[in-house]
Amino acid sequence: MTFEDLNLNKPLLNALEDLGVTTPTTIQEKAFSVVMSGQDVCGIAQTGTGKTFAYLLPCLRLWSFTKERYPQILILVPTRELVEQVTTAIKQLTTYMSVETTGIYGGVNMKGQMAVAEGKLDIVVATPGRLVDVVLSGALKLKNIKRLVIDEVDEMLNLGFRTQLKLVLDMLPAKRQNLMFSATMIPEVDAIIQQFFHNPVVIEAAPTGTPLASIRQTVFHVPNFNTKVNLLEYLLLKRSDMSKVLVFASTKALADELYEKISEHMPGSVGVIHSNKDQNFRFNSVRQFREGAFRVLIATDIMARGLDIAEVSHVINFDMPESPENYMHRIGRTGRKDAEGVALTFVTEREMPLLEQAEALMKITVPVEEIPVEVEISSVLIKSEIPEVIIPNIQLKQRKEERGAAFHEKLAKNVKVNKKVSHKEKMQLKYGKPKKRPKKR
Repeated sequence: MTFEDLNLNKPLLNALEDLGVTTPTTIQEKAFSVVMSGQDVCGIAQTGTGKTFAYLLPCLRLWSFTKERYPQILILVPTRELVEQVTTAIKQLTTYMSVETTGIYGGVNMKGQMAVAEGKLDIVVATPGRLVDVVLSGALKLKNIKRLVIDEVDEMLNLGFRTQLKLVLDMLPAKRQNLMFSATMIPEVDAIIQQFFHNPVVIEAAPTGTPLASIRQTVFHVPNFNTKVNLLEYLLLKRSDMSKVLVFASTKALADELYEKISEHMPGSVGVIHSNKDQNFRFNSVRQFREGAFRVLIATDIMARGLDIAEVSHVINFDMPESPENYMHRIGRTGRKDAEGVALTFVTEREMPLLEQAEALMKITVPVEEIPVEVEISSVLIKSEIPEVIIPNIQLKQRKEERGAAFHEKLAKNVKVNKKVSHKEKMQLKYGKPKKRPKKR
């Protein structure tokens, strides 16, 4: 099937032709007719299979021009990077259409976004938190929303947007079409679907957890952080096929520490992004990586949902993520659009349970490759790897001193002795002077 076989209008077909896209992916083909029917949809497909176009194409086909200034389509995404990615995709598809689109996200001044929201809009792409702020300010009204799209809802919940997401859902008109697209399904997502969706049609391009066949996965068993750094440097220097490498670290601190280590030997060709970096820095880092100025980009898991970069040759999991779903999102950054990709994972003994969880989700065992003999096995541990020695605080019972019975001298008047006391002595004790008895008459 080609896009010509779908019920697309001429402006959309012309835009796709400009993009050089002729064949729909599995999720795009399966979702199109169902979304066009007006039913609620829950679409499940691996990262990198074209979920964004899967909901944009039918939504834009159903869109019709109106003089109303309030938007008809609302798309919710978890990160600022994903807002930029989706708005860019909309602009590419609406080259021959008069569609007004804006992105609303946190981390920037809200006044500019409010000014845009007060004008004519057809589509709004937003993160839940900032959208609530803009709506409550009165600059944007959601009363005309006909279609709601929630992209990567599981990541929204992971980022703490549960309250804001429910607020947005309560603000929307009751009569609307709900669409949700994600790579994974978790119980919390299912609960939201049950509460806010109406008999949704579930579309699966592949069962949840199915890895892309175009991604070749490999595991290296590595003892510690410094050996991981040595292995990463060796691979980057020795393997010429590593042309565009995305390295994932589980924390912001680890990403920064890794960046400092790698950039020493590869100055000017390594970038780093995470949520502590300001917006311009993050956009510039991604742009330089996309354009080839950076050969390596180090990122955290939050960034995994907002990176749509073509021709990523390798994804390297410098450490294992806490959830197996995040592992799927990480490796899905390579092997996109049927291209060949490679995912390498460095695993310590402590991280083995996390790898086993990811393998259980994918229902495969990832092949193991030995560390090259040229790689130095470091014995130096970083602070987090040093075993914590816990000294028990045992309180010893103090031994009581042996003491005799309590004793104090009795007052003289209380001393009991077998002694006969004369009347004269009694009077002396009582009155302080001797008193004589009167003489008998």
